[in-house]
Amino acid sequence: MLPIAIPAGLLIGLSLGALGGGGSILTVPVLVYLLHQSPHAATAGSLLIVGITAAGGMIAHQRAGRVRLAPGIAFGVLGVAGAYAGTRLSSSIPPDLLLSLFAGLMLVAAAAMLRRRRGTAGQHERAAGSPSAAGRAPGRRMAWPRPGGRAAVRRGLKIIAAATGVGLLTGFFGVGGGFVIVPALVLALGFDMPTAVGTSLLVIAINSAAALTARLGSHVGLDWPLLGVFTVAALAGVLAGNHVASRVDASRLTAGFTVLLIAVAAYSLARSLPGLV
Repeated sequence: MLPIAIPAGLLIGLSLGALGGGGSILTVPVLVYLLHQSPHAATAGSLLIVGITAAGGMIAHQRAGRVRLAPGIAFGVLGVAGAYAGTRLSSSIPPDLLLSLFAGLMLVAAAAMLRRRRGTAGQHERAAGSPSAAGRAPGRRMAWPRPGGRAAVRRGLKIIAAATGVGLLTGFFGVGGGFVIVPALVLALGFDMPTAVGTSLLVIAINSAAALTARLGSHVGLDWPLLGVFTVAALAGVLAGNHVASRVDASRLTAGFTVLLIAVAAYSLARSLPGLV
């Protein structure tokens, strides 16, 4: 399985580095269908791979000034409770049902990425990939809700709900949830797209660490050599993905990845739904 883990890890890292949000969602189906891990072992192993890979990608974005550390850490910490709850829920779900639900999540991610491509966010993503993006100011700073006023309360509740929901997704499915985090940082916190992508990787790393810690006491066995090779390959893919993003139109990358997501979701449903009948 180790020879397969290398190109698979490169693919995951490449998509995460090039797209920021949504790239890691293929980790679980790759572990299940290519590397023959059980669904529960795959969701646990995915947390390790995604968390380390996101941290590596975040460092690269931080050097370019596209990470807001304080808001990112706060958003991640707010999601810890959701990550813990998602982990506990996932352990009680039958494998075929878990994969069917995961296929539905991939379709939701594909729809979210299509909306990003059609909106003005696509222009910000192209700016993030250009060589001049690193030299520009990363955008206006986010202002946390100030005390007083219904608008501030509503905004604070939206931030808490978004962070908790992302943590729940991470714990339950073993995914980063970047396709949810990036729009949340843009819409709720006022980030520009490059900064949202970079900061989302910090949030993913925190939520993945929390969910993985919650799973350490479970009886799911992990293939540590396989996960180690996969993770190293994914880190290399992240670095390559940053270079790809600077040379290829982000809208084309998003469109191609969306098609791939839909195809993998259809395959996962075809494999898992018969087991539910």
